[in-house]
Amino acid sequence: MIKILLSIIIASTVFVSAQNQLKVLHLKKVNAEIKIDGVIDPIWNTADSATNFFQLAPYYGKKPNWPTVAKILTTDDAIYCLMICYEDKKDIQANTGTLDNTSGEIVSLMLDTFDDRKTAYKFAVTASGVRADARLLDDARNRDYSWDGIWFASTKIYNWGYVVEMKIPYKSIQYNKSLTYWGIDFDRWIPYLSEDLYWNKYEQNEGLRVSKFGKLEFDNFKPTVTGLNLEIYPVGISKADYIGNGLNNSIFSSDAKYKISPNLGLDVMYNPSPELKFQLTVNPDFAQIEADPYQFNISRYETYFSERRPFFTEGNEIFMPAGKQHNTGFYSPLELFYSRRIGQKLPDGSDVPLILGTKAFGRIDDWEYGGFLALTDQKSYLDNDSTVLEPRAVFGSARLKKQFGENSSIGTLFVGKQTPNDIYGVVDVDGAFRTSDWQLSYQVARSIKNSDGDFAASAGFVSSGRNWWVLGRNRYIGNNFDINEVGYVPWIGTAEVTWLTGPIWYFDKGYISQILLLGGFYTNYKHVEDYTDRSAVLDFNMSFRNNWSYEFTFILGKSKDQGIKYNSYEIDYHANFNINPKWEGNIYGGYSKTYNFDRDYLAFYTWHGISFDWNASDILWLGTTYDMYIEGNPSGAIEDIVFNARPYVSLTPINDLNIRIYVDNLFDRSSQHMEQIIGGFLFSYNFLPKSWIYFAYNEVDNRSDQYDSLGNLLPQRMHVAARAGVFKIKYLYYF
Repeated sequence: MIKILLSIIIASTVFVSAQNQLKVLHLKKVNAEIKIDGVIDPIWNTADSATNFFQLAPYYGKKPNWPTVAKILTTDDAIYCLMICYEDKKDIQANTGTLDNTSGEIVSLMLDTFDDRKTAYKFAVTASGVRADARLLDDARNRDYSWDGIWFASTKIYNWGYVVEMKIPYKSIQYNKSLTYWGIDFDRWIPYLSEDLYWNKYEQNEGLRVSKFGKLEFDNFKPTVTGLNLEIYPVGISKADYIGNGLNNSIFSSDAKYKISPNLGLDVMYNPSPELKFQLTVNPDFAQIEADPYQFNISRYETYFSERRPFFTEGNEIFMPAGKQHNTGFYSPLELFYSRRIGQKLPDGSDVPLILGTKAFGRIDDWEYGGFLALTDQKSYLDNDSTVLEPRAVFGSARLKKQFGENSSIGTLFVGKQTPNDIYGVVDVDGAFRTSDWQLSYQVARSIKNSDGDFAASAGFVSSGRNWWVLGRNRYIGNNFDINEVGYVPWIGTAEVTWLTGPIWYFDKGYISQILLLGGFYTNYKHVEDYTDRSAVLDFNMSFRNNWSYEFTFILGKSKDQGIKYNSYEIDYHANFNINPKWEGNIYGGYSKTYNFDRDYLAFYTWHGISFDWNASDILWLGTTYDMYIEGNPSGAIEDIVFNARPYVSLTPINDLNIRIYVDNLFDRSSQHMEQIIGGFLFSYNFLPKSWIYFAYNEVDNRSDQYDSLGNLLPQRMHVAARAGVFKIKYLYYF
């Protein structure tokens, strides 16, 4: 049975990729170095050309409005790409930006350097010369924009369009030296037409797929660059923290005191081969540059915050279990490695100090592997007027994954934490069966807490067919599955089953591009209630050719919380607008009957929000998010309303230099006061590849309790709770 299943998977993958394998581009070697300046030099006449681009959106399969030509050449040390984009000069959107933060016209080169038909590098450049890079994962179902390579690009705008040139040194990427070809594709986005073009053809229901790339064949050449491949980053840090006149700024004083903390750190990255990479950080400063956005939470579970610290985000994809898809968001595997647990913030607002961090990851043939190690120091802190000691700890993770059947995988993951008295951890087996239009993911895990432990499992199925979609997710968390020291799995003692299915319609002409209608059910057993919540679900989604869409979700069922059984319901809505290259926006919200665990009663709860971003000029963006959270009470009246606004100004006078100012306001209707204001200023300059200058200032003002010098509680008033300034410089030495 297993052999039959594998045969079907392999046959399906070969069939769907067959037509794009007919597209071949020949890579020719030249001896002269190519100047990267946006000028088409005569040497490009010797290169093979990629033309006849395919329109994926908004009119699937229709001839593009503007022609595009892509060319590739190589020297011994680097691969070069030229993209010629024809277009009226008046329509070209050439905005400034910073690395991985782009807008306007953009083109990209994508390379599958291992021919695994599953992962690829993506190098993108805007018409104004802003760079972005990423790793495409799981057949392009996921993106890792935390990956930053050392490569170069330049652009030039002409009356007839614009030109992009790229140079990618071989020693800055990983690849299989034995191959005679790589997978390749090109992409072009034309904002004023909302037109998305690729060299290769992809199915409308699937989108980009690495498994359907064309071939870049090496003509009498194979990259074999060797060298030290060593990156060294000395890091200088100076931090000023406002400490008031007492612990946690709880003692009022008119004298502002600051703690100045100068420090030095060192980051080292070493690639001993094109297939292996080591990363070491000594005396790191893992503090976030920008504060976490406000999160409103009335559930019984811990609030989740995404990771923002570069050391933990770069290369983190190797430690992610298989199955997550960025375009649907329907299924996510259990997050067994939650790096926010390392160097976490303590109850008194201080951080656990990190002493050392190191990572290694690479691949050999069909095997991928990774390792992680971090050491945190002990730290004393106050919790409810008691002094508590956070012990010194060692965190570690190991990952091994194997690809099989062209585009499927199986792997195992271990994550652990050891203190002088305790051992915590988790180990799993996970993987995915994939073709281009469906994916079946699975995961089984065992927790470790000294001598105790329990099991958890999850599975997800996504089939995005041409006429019919099927979505399914299942999750079981044992009653004693506790990995709170290393991961984020708060749903202890639950078992969820959710399945949705329905038709999708694509329209070749007219204003509407597609309609998706899904119906199904949701069940969730909760051990603490000894009850299974159950609901019927209906979802309607409509998308339009001028780049906006809306969605409504209706949920009706029966639930039980805190011993109370009730009829539950929820209505969610969301609309996004990107109909003009100069602005984009979102409107979202919902209304539900649910249990409010923060107030410990059953009532209605509704939330509504908008986000808006306006490109006021080529160098200036203005925007805001505005959210409103309305809590009801058991009598049906409004108990309270919380308003949260986060306006910002982002100025980029030249590429790779940005000044950003933001304010995060929290207003409570019941108190008729602003309860919290977070202000931030960030200056960042990426003056050379992987070399940065940062200056950040953050301040938190709130109405937390304050006492006078005699210990008497003072009337509540807005005051500085935290204030910090950080200057950081990071410079790359590349050998």
